[in-house]
Amino acid sequence: MRVGVPKEVKTHEYRVGLTPGSVRELVRRGHQVAVERDAGHAIGLDDAQYRAAGAEILPDAAAVCERSHLIVKVKEPQSSEYALLRQGQVLFTYLHLAPAPELTRALLAAGIVGIAYETVTDAHGGLPLLAPMSEVAGRMSIQAGAHCLEMEQGGRGMLLGGVPGVPAARVVILGGGVVGTNAARMAMGLEAHVMVLDNNLRRLYDLDLQFGAKLHTIFSTAEAVEEHVLSADLVIGAVLVPGGQAPRLMTASMVERMKRGAVLVDVSIDQGGCSETSRPTTHAEPTYRVGDVVHYCVSNMPGAVARTSTFALNNATLPFVLALADKGPVEAMRASPHLRAGLNVMAGQVTHAAVARDLGLPHVAADRALGLSR
Repeated sequence: MRVGVPKEVKTHEYRVGLTPGSVRELVRRGHQVAVERDAGHAIGLDDAQYRAAGAEILPDAAAVCERSHLIVKVKEPQSSEYALLRQGQVLFTYLHLAPAPELTRALLAAGIVGIAYETVTDAHGGLPLLAPMSEVAGRMSIQAGAHCLEMEQGGRGMLLGGVPGVPAARVVILGGGVVGTNAARMAMGLEAHVMVLDNNLRRLYDLDLQFGAKLHTIFSTAEAVEEHVLSADLVIGAVLVPGGQAPRLMTASMVERMKRGAVLVDVSIDQGGCSETSRPTTHAEPTYRVGDVVHYCVSNMPGAVARTSTFALNNATLPFVLALADKGPVEAMRASPHLRAGLNVMAGQVTHAAVARDLGLPHVAADRALGLSR
């Protein structure tokens, strides 16, 4: 299999699809790997390391994509990359198609096989390729939120954990999954007053067992969300519908009534965001204000700690990359229901139900697209 690794072009995105160690595993199995020049340079993974692992270094993304059947990336293709994709090519990366109609149309028009990290599953019902970046983003969300609470950033001028005699900040986390759990862990470590809202009672029970009296768990209803968001100093948006758009739990009216200088860090922005006032931002310009509320909605938060994120992501993706290369994409997906769950588009058809539903497009089940059912 010819595997290609282009350099990421999203603003301030320094992660890379494969590390030299991952390349070495592919080459050892007889596969050819092409890496774009300086793809990992920013995080200390230089071309010499890739060459030593057996990769061919090519001058640009066009050369990489031209040579490769399987393209391994980190972030969804940007508009400048659409023309590089060709029919039948396999793209393995984060796609987040539900809130991205333009990207979806481009992938359908190109006729590629698009396998999304964020919808690959595991035997426990988890999302193993989303989890490592959710861990990073959850932990970063508290760092970002604490910084945004500073006066110079437009915040309330609060220290997250307070000091003796002064109350700690109130942190409200919408969603108790991987992002929410890691955000809670960080916020409690800084001695903030933390509560998590979720509509899964089992998840709330597990969080209560894990963290005890330090964490306040609340069953999520529209009334509960409004009550706790309005009292919050920092809100973390951590809701997830696998493959689909994030539910809009916060209305514009609710945001208008939040405390002056309160902060919203919307980690769910990759899937459209959990507030009506959320829109994607970049590491170059991470925040904006709506009324008196600071919004931090960076759509590639883990890119800020790109070296840690790259290695964490490769640990999770490598077994799937090897399966795709060793067996071929179609046979690999036929053999694995978990990899098959990652198939979002194929041969001009949307193969993930949540993506099709949210974009109002026809849906062809992955099993049918792969010839496993009629």
